Formats: sequence, structure tokens, C-alpha cells
Amino acid sequence: MVGELAARGHQAVDLDTPQWSEWIDVDPSDTFTPGKGKDWVWQESRVRALLAGHNQGTLFLSGCAENMERLFPLIDKIILLSAPVATIMKRLEARSSDGYGNSEEDRQKVRELIALIEPLLRKSADHEIDTTGPVHATVAEILRIS
Repeated sequence: MVGELAARGHQAVDLDTPQWSEWIDVDPSDTFTPGKGKDWVWQESRVRALLAGHNQGTLFLSGCAENMERLFPLIDKIILLSAPVATIMKRLEARSSDGYGNSEEDRQKVRELIALIEPLLRKSADHEIDTTGPVHATVAEILRIS
């Protein structure tokens, strides 16, 4: 989505990258994390600076992290992009062999996280878009909402 938004001339940032997020150590019993004893969180100071420095047009952010709620007051609209689990699994299987979600262990963790976290994300979202359709249709809906 970020690439398509950028291709259409919008400022769009994927916060699920090492430039904006980092691994931190957490309690190994925390079930809301992608890795046992590890969580992928936004670098809050960097994201705050990005949001504070943006003053022209619409800035689109993509990503999900346990600490994102602390930044919600700085964000105008939150759109949950969702898809059925089967669709997500097919997308993960299509990724390169070194990408997250390539192993069956990763995909099982994704299934668990979707069951745990998606209902919470839905409560935080102002809008939800089903992304099973083509990217251009999803982006059109994002732009319509924003």
C-alpha cells in the first residue's frame, strides 16, 4: 500500500522497517509479541519527529506495534487494513525465503497474533478496509476515506 500511495504522489511511510522500528527485549511469557522474549516496536522519538515535521498534504503511515497507541493522539484517522487469515497465509507464503512469515512457525505465530490482536485493532480503528481485492482498489478506498 505504501508503494502505491507513494507512486500516486502521496507521502507514505512504512513504520515496520528498521528505520522506524526496533526489536526490544520483553517478558518471554508475553503472548502479544512476534518472537518469544522479543517485540518489534516503533521508535517513538523518530515517529513523533516525523509527525511533528509534517505540515503539507496527507501523511500516510503503515505499520502496527504494541506501543503505537501512545502516538494515536497525533494521528487524525486510523484505518485497519484486514484480510481473511487464508489470504494472509497465501501472501506470507509468496514472500521471499528470507522474509518474516516464510516458515510454518512464523505463520502459526501470525495466526495466533491475528486472533489476539485484530479485535483490539478493530476497536482502535476509525475505519476498516478488507484488502482481499487488488491493491489499487484498496488504495482508492484509503484515499476516499482520508
